[in-house]
Amino acid sequence: GHQGLDAAQLTLATGAACCAAWAARRPALRLALWLLALTITLTAVVSGPPAGWAASGAVLLCSLSAARLRRRLAGLAALALVAAVGVGGCWAVAADAVPGGLPRPLRAHLTEHRIRMWQDAAHLAGANPVRGAGPDRFAELSPAAAESPDPDTTPHSAPLQQAAGQGLPGVALLGAAFAWLLYALWRSPRSTPVVLTAAAALTALAVEASLGNALSFPQVTAGAGLLAGLATARPPEEPLPRTVP
Repeated sequence: GHQGLDAAQLTLATGAACCAAWAARRPALRLALWLLALTITLTAVVSGPPAGWAASGAVLLCSLSAARLRRRLAGLAALALVAAVGVGGCWAVAADAVPGGLPRPLRAHLTEHRIRMWQDAAHLAGANPVRGAGPDRFAELSPAAAESPDPDTTPHSAPLQQAAGQGLPGVALLGAAFAWLLYALWRSPRSTPVVLTAAAALTALAVEASLGNALSFPQVTAGAGLLAGLATARPPEEPLPRTVP
């Protein structure tokens, strides 16, 4: 529910503050922005959902260690692997293919209702692997979604939603969009710390979207697009000094 929204907003806010800190040129402004990022993370720890403070803390740590990486390609490849592990873990849970079974604390955190919806989405994707069951049909085809007092329209997982609704082509397009985003960050004229910080925040958002309904809220998708755009845009040129005739 709204915990996914809160976690996603905290993640993007931390990433934006860290990017701004790396881009700031005045030491006082940079320090203030780092304190802002730390404040957001501490706020997430105190009052936010567990996914929010975990993601915010991870983004902050990745941003602080980004200064030591001279080659951004290695960092982007590592973040792509993290996103792939998150998506793969979601699919493994949906297919009941986790070796040794899902640990009880993690299962309780995900809730049985969400796991059943993931399983329904995986079943729909397996029955219609090429075309899917059709957009916006999950609520009427999923027994778990229909049993909820407030019927869920999505399985609370972006890749499973694409697989159930649009089949494998939908999943491929979703993965291609994230890969293109990482490629754009690799080619970005921005500094490596800014690029890797934005990539860390967007990767954390991708993991949250795999495990929840973060992308169901327009403010999250708009914030992600804004962060990606700022991290890939060409910095404004320095104004030319005025000459007195």
